[in-house]
Amino acid sequence: MTSNMITSFKIHNKLKNTKRILLFCLYIGSVNFIFSQNKIKTTDRPNIILIMADDLGWGDVGFNGNKIIKTPNLDQLANNGITFKRFYAAAPVCSPTRASCLTGRNPYRQGIYTANTGKLKKEEITLSEILKDEGYQTGIFGKWHLGTLTTKEKDANRGKPDNYKHYSTPDMHGFDEYFVTESKIPTFDPLVYPEIFDEKQGESWRYGWSAIENKKTKNYGTSYWTGKDEKALVKDIEGENTKIIMDKAIPFIAKAIKSNTPFFTVIWIHTPHLPVVTDKKNRDIYSKYTHQEQLYYGSITAMDTQIGRLYDFLKKQKAANNTMIWFASDNGPEVNTPATAGIYRGKKRDLYEGGLLVPSFCIWPQQIPSGKTTNIASVTSDYFPTILAMLNIKNKSTYPIDGIDLTNAIYGNQKERYSGIGFQYPDKMSWVNDTYKLIRNGKDKAFEMYHLINDPKEKNNIINKYPKIANQLKKELFDWVKSCEKSEKGADYHNPKTKN
Repeated sequence: MTSNMITSFKIHNKLKNTKRILLFCLYIGSVNFIFSQNKIKTTDRPNIILIMADDLGWGDVGFNGNKIIKTPNLDQLANNGITFKRFYAAAPVCSPTRASCLTGRNPYRQGIYTANTGKLKKEEITLSEILKDEGYQTGIFGKWHLGTLTTKEKDANRGKPDNYKHYSTPDMHGFDEYFVTESKIPTFDPLVYPEIFDEKQGESWRYGWSAIENKKTKNYGTSYWTGKDEKALVKDIEGENTKIIMDKAIPFIAKAIKSNTPFFTVIWIHTPHLPVVTDKKNRDIYSKYTHQEQLYYGSITAMDTQIGRLYDFLKKQKAANNTMIWFASDNGPEVNTPATAGIYRGKKRDLYEGGLLVPSFCIWPQQIPSGKTTNIASVTSDYFPTILAMLNIKNKSTYPIDGIDLTNAIYGNQKERYSGIGFQYPDKMSWVNDTYKLIRNGKDKAFEMYHLINDPKEKNNIINKYPKIANQLKKELFDWVKSCEKSEKGADYHNPKTKN
């Protein structure tokens, strides 16, 4: 082992002085961070918007170097704040990552192992609950995917009459208002199956369709829900799906602004999850590409347009300056699509970098300088402790939190994470820090280890070259897995749920 490798390893695994011990405690949520620059007063708390795309690859946006897909609004927003170059989804599929965003806890602590499994439990403490108690108006719009939304009829993947086992609606978790689907839907005319574009070209449902240009459709089998067993009207749900979502989210925000109330708005967009459906206007932007590429690229540009519309609205309302916006994807890109993870290995369902790294930024013009980037390893679980710290809200829960407060990283005062990030997905597991990744791709598979700084493409397995580092990472991983197992069995819920 070279002296540089030993030094790098020690930096990430040994805290030798009081300052680092205090920092470590701070970032795991044990110490309440007091804003070091401009302490936010209760009466001047920012609005907060969490935007998440679905299956958007790390390399599918201009601000990460894509030269084909047009994302001018996302690119401008990213430039207006800080771009996270190593931002991980908590899981390589959607439902688990969504749970991490709202709770700060790894989904394996909550029994949400993969898509369409488990549900967000009432015992969990969510950002929406805490912020609602702090006087925020709370709303969620788009894809829920953390439980079923009806016990009266068949809906989507798991909703059905008398199915209470998976029933978990947003209002059970602190949301005042919602307009959500249980799971995936087409990205245009979202409640119906369009006719396949051209079977002779080999198009199939896996690649999506053109937008409906005739009446040959059938019900897709899902709905948007607005309350307990209350559906949105079908007449309001036609056309580009991200626009449909924004048509509901923007009035919610407008109402909060009018009442001079801070808002917490979650906008979980279905794009570009299959089935990808795109209208002619957005397909034609990419007319020189294959039909499949036109659909995929066009759907992302349509989403980008609506995100730009949202920000234009905030500017017109003079609310943009004090609105914190976080953007990410829920996992890496789907296989067999034109999506890209950039230089990274793997796609959706992989624990290699391509399955977990996602495009991400945070803006808050009043507090965060523009044009910033950071390479610190970050994850969706970090939303919870970071937002609470930025608002000077103490999390009174005693539950284990997997996320850390990124405030110092955002302001450039922190260059390293000081703690690892764990991942599990059925029989796979991984442990990542700022330098290394330890990964096992099955119970019967051997562990691999990669130096993510020198080898971001994960081509050179160095586990046999540096056994001491590998053994330490294994210990940290297995300790964390045991902690998750303990949480999943309900140990964290022995004490009454504490609200702020």
